[in-house]
This record gives sequence, structure tokens and C-alpha cells, in this order.
Amino acid sequence: MTQTIAPRVRTLVLLLLAAACALLAGAGPASAHAAVTGSDPGQGAVVDKAPARITLTFSEQVALSDDSLRVLDPEGKRVDTAEPATVSGTTYAVPLHPGLPDGTYTVAYQVVSADSHPVAGAYTFSIGAPSKTSVSVSGQSTDDGVVGWLYGFGRYVSYAGFIVMAGGAAFVLACWRRGSGVRPVQRFVVSGWVALTASTLALLLLRGSFTGSGKVSDVFDLSLLGQVLQTKSGAALVSRLLLLAAAALFIAVLFGAYDKREDAEEKRDLTFGLSIGGVVVAAGLAASWAMSEHASVGLQAGIAMPVDVLHLLAVAAWLGGLGALLVALFRAPADTPVDAPAVRRFSQVAFGSVLALIATGTYQSWRQLGSWPAFTDTRYGQLLLAKIALVAVLVGVAWISHRWTGRLAETVPVEAPTVREKERVGAGAESAGDADVAAVGNGEAPVRSEGDSGRDTAAQPDSERAAQLARQQAARDAARQKRMRDADPNRFGLRRSVLAEAGIAVVLLAVTTVLTQTEPGRTEQEAKAATSASASSSADTGASGALTLNMPFDTGGEDGKGIVTIDVDPARVGGNEMHVYVERPNGRAFDIPEVKVEFTLKAKDIGPLPVVPDHIATGHWSANGVQIPMAGDWQVDVTVRTSDIDEVTVSKNAQIG
Repeated sequence: MTQTIAPRVRTLVLLLLAAACALLAGAGPASAHAAVTGSDPGQGAVVDKAPARITLTFSEQVALSDDSLRVLDPEGKRVDTAEPATVSGTTYAVPLHPGLPDGTYTVAYQVVSADSHPVAGAYTFSIGAPSKTSVSVSGQSTDDGVVGWLYGFGRYVSYAGFIVMAGGAAFVLACWRRGSGVRPVQRFVVSGWVALTASTLALLLLRGSFTGSGKVSDVFDLSLLGQVLQTKSGAALVSRLLLLAAAALFIAVLFGAYDKREDAEEKRDLTFGLSIGGVVVAAGLAASWAMSEHASVGLQAGIAMPVDVLHLLAVAAWLGGLGALLVALFRAPADTPVDAPAVRRFSQVAFGSVLALIATGTYQSWRQLGSWPAFTDTRYGQLLLAKIALVAVLVGVAWISHRWTGRLAETVPVEAPTVREKERVGAGAESAGDADVAAVGNGEAPVRSEGDSGRDTAAQPDSERAAQLARQQAARDAARQKRMRDADPNRFGLRRSVLAEAGIAVVLLAVTTVLTQTEPGRTEQEAKAATSASASSSADTGASGALTLNMPFDTGGEDGKGIVTIDVDPARVGGNEMHVYVERPNGRAFDIPEVKVEFTLKAKDIGPLPVVPDHIATGHWSANGVQIPMAGDWQVDVTVRTSDIDEVTVSKNAQIG
């Protein structure tokens, strides 16, 4: 039975790990945790004269570098004159060359938010009138690509390593002290330490490129590494490495001196000392995340950081202990099986961890979301709902494991020596090798035939033969005990339920990792509100609420210059009335062969929605019932054709709805 279970177990674990990696890969680049809430000039704005500087306001403080704010002309040349500087609070500015010519300019920003995540993006504004630009604003995010994927995977491995190491050690000390001498459990905890150490070193090397250029070639740039060490995130990673040295000493004592200690009182004192030291080291490691991520900034940071530490410790005690229990159930030797009291004690630890997770998770949800609609309206809220659902399923499976534990405790195991003796008595047709084993076990010389006596004596001494037979007998006894143990239906059921728990835990950890890289719902909603208000105030609207856009054009042909004016009334979601006016530069209306209008909402991938207005009078076209399906920052494209071969498309952004 065990031989058929093991391949299925390995296959299921591999599938779960593949699903977790797919979830991480499908999550895309990490969302920014600081957002632009205002700018001057605003996005899509058309100003009469060149501004002296560009200012950007973020939802929280950000870290700047020499190239954090760049302003590019239509040809892609930089027109900013100095390094960006802080104006006040969360507002930053970069000065511009005086007397910039008319045209469309691109503002690109690349900063690091206070919770260590990169923020990148771009927008355009125009001086005098919009123009064509050769600057591409796509792909501005530096956390995309190979470096971004590696950094996200490193974060997942670091979380998993901490949970395995801290939770496995806690399982040994609090639930199953005999496990300190079990080699598979030792390897499990040590593998967690190795994974956490390796991933921390990798994150330290990747950090400079992750928040900068995003190039793989910059990973081993020592100058970038020096800059990283001066940041809050770099200090947190270095602190984690130092604490991992203390964790290595803790593990060495736990699986060395502690396992060999036989005196009950001394072992009790050492257990107390290891427990205190382990909690201090684990809390310090958990604080290395809290001091540099979500909890360190925003609302009630002084309370949020210790709450975050407690949350991570509870996760480690539950999921890491679960992994250690799974290893003990499947890999522990036959002479040291995990017993029902150990499983029962772990159930109590897991129950306490769940209570701590509920309390700390509720506080974190309120702090990061701020409102009930954010659960469904933001990506952070949606991921949090998925995490809550996984935790609920995990608790349900844990309850099933608890029932199997109760049944296992009621089962009285049959002593292996008694069973072995019965089997020996009933086995009348044992082989000669088994007869030798019985003789050796009774302290007698092995029984041999006359023909084999001289040959055996010449081949090897009796002591070597006895040792070989003893090892064979020990192997048979171990296999027999393992078959007896695996034949217990209660233990078999417990192993299956714990395996299911571990699989769900792998996916839960993946969702949690993505969640820590996602912009909090409270910040996302505040940024949307600020952006909407800014766009509404910068829109050129009349008293009636109608939207008016004036866009100069030049098709390059004869009489190709003019101004096209778009009026949209009432500029709201639903049906609108649109008027198009075409005038010469001197203000006189004139007709052209064709004019077309398209509406595009890039943020939602809606459009372009074409509108072909009807000609009403000289230089005047109109269309009724123009449908705007959603409020947002719409791009209005107007194609003007002044001859059979001369045409141009001009664009302008406007807040509609």
C-alpha cells in the first residue's frame, strides 16, 4: 500500500508547487504601493507658455534618484536641467529649460515608495498645441521582465524558507521533542534555513536592478549594491542575514547537544532556553519584513509593525509545523514514529495560531482596505478574499485531521517484539538464513551444513557473519514495523488529510506573496479619487457641463492649417450630443472633405469607438446619441482630411463622466 501511495504523494506535491509557481507567474509585475495623486501641468493639459518646472504629488513619500523624474521633448531629448528635489511632503519637482517650443512633452517618473516597491509611469502635456511625439511611454515599469520575476520568486522562497525553518523548529520543541533526532525532520528545518539564506542574498543582489534599470547586467553592479545597503530595504536584508547566523547556532544546538542530552532536568532547562532564544530570533527575522514593507508606512505604523510580526509568526507556527508533521508522518523511521500526543499538541498550537491570524488579519484588512467596497473594487481586496477562502478551506481540512488524530489516540498499538515472536513461532519453513538469524539473536553460533562450514570459516570470521545477519534482521524488523504502522487506517487517513493541508498551504503562501506585492486597496482608492478630481478640475468645461476641446492641426498641404473644436454635451456616461467646428487660423469657418472622431479609454481597454458626424453647415458637423459607456480619462482622436492625400490625426485627453 505504501509503495503505491508514495508516487502519488510526490506527484501531488509537484503539481501543487507547479500551480503555485503558475500563480506567481500569472500575477504579473508587482503593483506600485505609491500612486501619483496630482501633477502640474496635469495629464493631457495644454498650457499657453512653457512652465518653469514640473511637479508631481504622490500618495506617500518616495525615494528619488538622479533620473527619477525626466521630461522629454517630442524628439525624445531631455529638457529638465537638474536633479529632482522635494518641494514639500509628498510633492517633488524638476526644473525645465526656459523658453521651450510648442509641442507635446512626456514626463516619465521612476521612484521607490516608502514600503520599498518601485513606482514607474509616464504622462504627457502640451505647450501651445499638441504635436506628434517619438517618445514611447509603454513598458515603463521596472519591475517587469526577468529581474522582476526573479525578485518576486525570491520573495516567495524567502517566505517559504522562514516558515519551514521557524515552524519546523517550533514543532520539534513544542510538540515532538523526539523529532530532534529524526534525520528527515532535521533536513526539513535545515532546508528552510538554506532557502531563506540563499533567497536573502539573491534579493540583496537583485534589489538595485529591481528598483532601477531592470537590467540583468546590473545585478552584480557593486555600486548599485552599495546604494542598496544605504536604503531601508537593504538594512532589513542585512539584518536578516545577521539573524540567520544566530538561527544557524540555534539549529546546531537543537539537533546536536539537545538531542544527545539524557538528563531530564538538564533537558528541560535546555528546552526552556532554546524556546526563548528561538522566539527572539524568529521575531527578529519576522521584523525584517515588517520594517521595510506595508506595515512600516501609512496608518498606525507603530501598531501595524508588531501586529505584522505576530501575524507572520502565527503563519510559521501553523504552516511550518504542518510541513514538519507531514515529513514525520511519511519519512520518520519505523522505530521513531510520530505519536498521537504529538499530533494532538500540534492541533492545539495550530488552533492558537488560527486565532492569532484571525485577530491580526482583521486589523490588517481594515488598515489596508479602509472600506467594504474595496474588497471587490480593488485588486488587493480581491486577493484578500481569495486568501480568506483558502484559510477557511485549510481550517476545514485541519478539523478533519483533528478527528483522525482522536481516532489514532484511541488505537492501542501492538508491540513489535511480540508480533515478531508470534511470527517466528508460526513460521516453520524459515530459510537457513533465518535460522542463523534466530541463533545469533539467542547468542549461539550460526547453524551451518558440513559442506559450507569450512568455506564460510575461510571466507569471513563468525563475528562478521553475525553482524551481517543482525543487520539483515534489523532491516526485516524495520520493514515489518513499517508495514504494521502503515496498515493502520487511522494513520493512513491522517496522512492523507495532512497532505491535503500542505497542498492548500503551498497555494495560500503564493497568494500571500502576491498580496504583499500589491498596492493596498486604501491607497488605490485614494489615488483614484485624487486623479479623478484633478482630471475633472483640469478639464475645459462650460457652465452647462459641456466639454469643449480645441485642437490645432496642420495636414501639410495647401490650406492645411486650422483649428478643430469638439463640443460634447453633457459629457456624461450615456448618450451625448457632439458638435465639431473647423476654422482657419483667423477664426473663419471652412469646409473640409472629411472629419472623423474616435473615443478611447486606454485604462479599461475600451475603444476606439468611432463617430462619423453629419455635415450641418459650413465648418460645422454634429452627431446625436454618442454613447460613452464608462466614466474615465478618455482620449479623443480627431482625423481631419483637407484633400485627397492630406490628412492628420490630433488627440487630446478629457475626463468624461
